[in-house]
Amino acid sequence: MWSLLSLPAVLSSLAYTTSASVLHQQQHPLEAPSSQKPLPLLIWHGLGDQYDNDGLHTVGDLAKEVHPGTYVYYIRIDDDGSQDRQATFLGNLTEHISKVCTDIRNNKHLWNTQTNQSVKVDALGFSQGGQFLRGLIQRCEGLNVRSLVTYGSQHNGISSIKACGTWDFLCKGALALMKGNAYTPYVQSRVVPAQYYRTINETTGEPVEAYLEHSNFLADVNNERKEGEKRNQGYGERLAKLEKFVMVLFEDDTTVIPKESGWFAEVNCTSGEVTLLRERRIYTEDWIGLKRLDEKKGLVFEMTKGDHMQLDDEVLGRTFERYFGPEKKEFGEEEGRRVAARPCSGRKKSWERKMEEWRRWFDKPIKEYL
Repeated sequence: MWSLLSLPAVLSSLAYTTSASVLHQQQHPLEAPSSQKPLPLLIWHGLGDQYDNDGLHTVGDLAKEVHPGTYVYYIRIDDDGSQDRQATFLGNLTEHISKVCTDIRNNKHLWNTQTNQSVKVDALGFSQGGQFLRGLIQRCEGLNVRSLVTYGSQHNGISSIKACGTWDFLCKGALALMKGNAYTPYVQSRVVPAQYYRTINETTGEPVEAYLEHSNFLADVNNERKEGEKRNQGYGERLAKLEKFVMVLFEDDTTVIPKESGWFAEVNCTSGEVTLLRERRIYTEDWIGLKRLDEKKGLVFEMTKGDHMQLDDEVLGRTFERYFGPEKKEFGEEEGRRVAARPCSGRKKSWERKMEEWRRWFDKPIKEYL
């Protein structure tokens, strides 16, 4: 098992021979895709990670191995890796998402300036990167996403935050600002986890007024509004255009509180009662397009074993096979709730050996991070 949120430096970059088809793609990024050409893939990492982390790029290399010729774009807030990691703790998510949208618009592999919209892409979000990708789809006009897959994300927010690592002063400093001040304008514009922190009234089961009024990110992208306020219809229209929205929950997740947030479920922290998405107003009144997605069999709930962000290449490989790849691929109806890893067989590939080397070296995963 391995964690995408770790920051080891021992992995060397994986070298891949550039095929003629990939070179052709780079020279002509906007020509009409063939039915066999894989869609570009956007990847947004989680808290405490950075876009140039070797472990994250190993995931991208796996996507290329499953679907040769895939163009992978690793979303970043800063080209400097350490600054990109800092931005997972500190910053304004409204500004972050706006910047990412601009970066995509300026990427010749992702944006068609003639039509003023993106080429069709797939998207993969890990932990908080999952809800950020969803927010990007809802807010970035012209972004054309086919499949959105999120692992261990917090689509319905978090009600509590697990302790930081002993020596991670950046994490501790960010979370210290939240104590008793989570919904102040200062914190909501500066501390990233605070912007998807969500408090409910345990008696009524409804979000508290402070959250509805001051949440900079989550209350907005979930279209949660105070009574009488209008909801953003564009958010639902854009999300409903997805072909697949796949939400993968970690069965033994002890980091995301509550873990059911990854399925948009509501959890009463006092009684432990869980209200599933289809029983909630966000679905029944279709605030953000989830009901429309479900009605066309585009909403998929899956579960995988392990704690937060503990993944193996077999689970990821199956995800890539089922939901990413050529534009003209046909999706089957997904009835199951669990993704089971298939046993490894045969000679291990170079990237698999490197992952094993990384696992042996890294004996203290950053489990505390979302």
